[in-house]
Amino acid sequence: MNRFEDQAVPGVRRLRPYQPGKPIEELERELGIRNIIKLASNENPLGPGERVRDVLVAQFEELARYPDGNGFALKQRIAARHGVDMAQITLGNGSSDPLEFVVRALVQPGDEVIFSAHAFAMYPIVTRAAGGTPVVTPARDWGHDLDAMLAAVTPRTRVIFIANPNNPTGTWLDARHLRGFLEGLPGHVVAVVDEAYFEYASAPAMGLDGYPDATRWLADFPNLMVTRTFSKAFGLAGLRVGYGLSHPDLADLMNRIRPPFNVNSLALAAAAAALDDEAHLAESIAVNVAGMRQLEAGFRSLGLDYIPSAGNFISVRVADSALPVYEALLRAGIIVRPVENYDMPGYLRITVGLENENRRCLDALASILA
Repeated sequence: MNRFEDQAVPGVRRLRPYQPGKPIEELERELGIRNIIKLASNENPLGPGERVRDVLVAQFEELARYPDGNGFALKQRIAARHGVDMAQITLGNGSSDPLEFVVRALVQPGDEVIFSAHAFAMYPIVTRAAGGTPVVTPARDWGHDLDAMLAAVTPRTRVIFIANPNNPTGTWLDARHLRGFLEGLPGHVVAVVDEAYFEYASAPAMGLDGYPDATRWLADFPNLMVTRTFSKAFGLAGLRVGYGLSHPDLADLMNRIRPPFNVNSLALAAAAAALDDEAHLAESIAVNVAGMRQLEAGFRSLGLDYIPSAGNFISVRVADSALPVYEALLRAGIIVRPVENYDMPGYLRITVGLENENRRCLDALASILA
C-alpha cells in the first residue's frame, strides 16, 4: 500500500497540525465532568452582541443561497472604518486566510519567511506548506527583536510576520520602533503586521502609550499588509471571519488565490453588524481590562511570574514543566493552554474570562500549587 506521506510535498511532510485549545465537549467525554470553563482560546467571554444575534436570525432565510463572493457590504464598512479603498481588502475565513494567501502569492520553494521565536504557530505552517524556508529570529524579552529581524533579511526574503501584540506572549511594539523597522525594510519584502488583538491593545484603559494602528501607514509603505479579525474582541470566533489590508496590487494577487465564497453569509452579516455595535465592543474591552488586572493580582499573590500582556490572554509560569498543572486544571474543569510547543515549557496561557471564571481559575491554581 502506498504511503501518502511519501508522496506529499516536502514542506507538508515536516508539518504537524495546528493544535487548538481543547473543546469543552471533549473534556466532558474524557473525564465525565460538567460545569467546565474554557480559558484556552482567547475568545470573548461575552460572546456576540445583540445586533449580531438579531442579524443572524434574519439571515437564516437566505441560507439556501450562496453568499456574496466579494463581500461587498462588509468591505464597505471595513473601508469606511480604516479610510481605505475596497480594492485594498482581502476577506478571509478568519485572519489566518490572508496570512496564508500572502505566502502562497509571494513565496516559492527556497524563499525565506522571517518571524520571531514564540510567535503565532500559523506562521511556520503556512511557510512550510508553500515550500518556503522559515527563518526564526531570537526573541527579546519574550517579544520581537526588530533589529535581529532586519539583520536576517536576505535577497531571498519575501515575507516578515510581526504580531502586535504577539500571541502567546502578549508582548507589543510601540509606533516609533515599528515604523522605524518598516522604514528600513527593503521593498522586496512584505511586512505582515498581525493585529488580531488590536481592539484590546489600543484601549486607553490598557495604558499602552505609543501602541500603533499600523493600518494608518498603508499609504506610506506599499510593502505593508495588516491583518485583523472578528474572532477576538468582536466575539465571532465560531463564524471565522477576518481580513487583510494592503496595497491594491497585493490584494489583487491574494484575491486570485482566495477560494470562492470563503466567507459564509452568516459571517459576512455578523461581522458587518459587529462593526456597528460600539457599545458591545466597549463592554468587551472593559471586561478584559478588569479581568486582566484580576489575573495579574492573583498571580502576584501566588508568587507566580507572568509576562505582561496587551491582549485578552496572559502567559504565567507555573513550574519547570507546566503540563502537570495543566492536567490538574483539566480535572478541576478548567481548560487553559499549555505553550510548550512555543518553546515555553513552564508557562500556561490563560484567556481572560468573566470575573467568576477568573476567580475559579486562580483558586484552582492556588490549590494545585499549594
